[in-house]
Amino acid sequence: MKLSLYGRLAMALLASVALGLGMTACGGGTIGYVWVLGQQFNQIAGFKVDDFTGNLTSIAGSPVSSNGTNPVMMVVKSGGRFVYVINQGTGGSQAGKGTSSGISVFSVGGDGALTYLSNYESQGFVPMWAQFDGGGTFLYVLDKYSPGPVDSSGVPTANTDGTGSITVFQSDPNTGRLTLIQNTQSIPPGSAAPTFFKVGVAPIMMKTTGSCLLTLNTADQTVSPYSINSSTGQLSFTGPQTQTTGTLSASSINGNGQYTYITDTDNGADAGRVFPYTVGTNCNLNSVTGGIEPNFAGTLNPDYSLVDISGKYLYVLNQSTTNTTVGTAFSSMSAFTINTTTGQLSPIAGAPFTTGSGPVCMVEDASSQYIYISNHNDGTVTGKVIDPTTGNLSALSRGSTFTATGQATCLGFSGAVN
Repeated sequence: MKLSLYGRLAMALLASVALGLGMTACGGGTIGYVWVLGQQFNQIAGFKVDDFTGNLTSIAGSPVSSNGTNPVMMVVKSGGRFVYVINQGTGGSQAGKGTSSGISVFSVGGDGALTYLSNYESQGFVPMWAQFDGGGTFLYVLDKYSPGPVDSSGVPTANTDGTGSITVFQSDPNTGRLTLIQNTQSIPPGSAAPTFFKVGVAPIMMKTTGSCLLTLNTADQTVSPYSINSSTGQLSFTGPQTQTTGTLSASSINGNGQYTYITDTDNGADAGRVFPYTVGTNCNLNSVTGGIEPNFAGTLNPDYSLVDISGKYLYVLNQSTTNTTVGTAFSSMSAFTINTTTGQLSPIAGAPFTTGSGPVCMVEDASSQYIYISNHNDGTVTGKVIDPTTGNLSALSRGSTFTATGQATCLGFSGAVN
């Protein structure tokens, strides 16, 4: 069948518009990149994110080595040019560092490909987590154990009190290189500045919020509330060095500039619960009155949470559930609406949502269209479409499960880099 002149002109116009927008018949242009860590082979899997569908396609050359052992956490520097991977290593303990642990720095190419640059060591033992400050200048690395006193040869001795520590680095905006920041707070006269900041016992995670840094300490269910000096990166306590949270078995801490949320796996029943807080001027947490929210019935072991970019919704990953109709391996994601005036939570109808097996981490793309979840047990990524009006989540239009790399841990997102 031949098209009329007007038909041919219309087709040509549509084609030119599609090309101008970077669209194809299968989707839109790339709006960003997702990188997923995998412990099984110490790898990083990379994906391009399609604008119109949220579909993930592998980046050329993916996966790449994490340049360490047991990668557990990654952070992306603001601007998306550099990625920092925390390799926990093996054999680390209170007695000292493990093998092949450290912070691997990668540059991001225009197609999302990662190029390894260099490796750095935190000052403590067994690195757990990392966060940038709000300005993206200072990188804070959390270790499970702080070093003990140095011996006569200047080597740190074994940790005896179980406390953790934070190492602070300044990140160069042009090269991504890290420079160690000494701890200049409360130094006795004539003594050398220590190279780390102590936190509570058995820390597992931390969160920077505004000018505050909060570490979650599981041995005594406390938070270490540090204040951040935005000019120097220094940390200082303006209140108690630890604060009791009221949780029984805290598992994660997250939030935004207005509210902070701690998940608790134990509430005397099976589902766990979520504790909402505001953050005071001294960086202490203030409980939201009447705010403790039970997790969804049937869910088990909440282990990670995310407040969406709009600040209206909280999503919580659950390792397992008693409801065998939810998820292929009985894992799930809870969802709540946040009262932006009080911080209180309300369950979202339709939740919990399905995930892969053993979800451990999630990110939201910068355009607030999609959420991606890394699943440890099956080494996959689950993609979801966000309904901005209700907070409801639905499957991507072209399939929601993507193979990443074995024993997936955390993941990161960056907008497209030119």
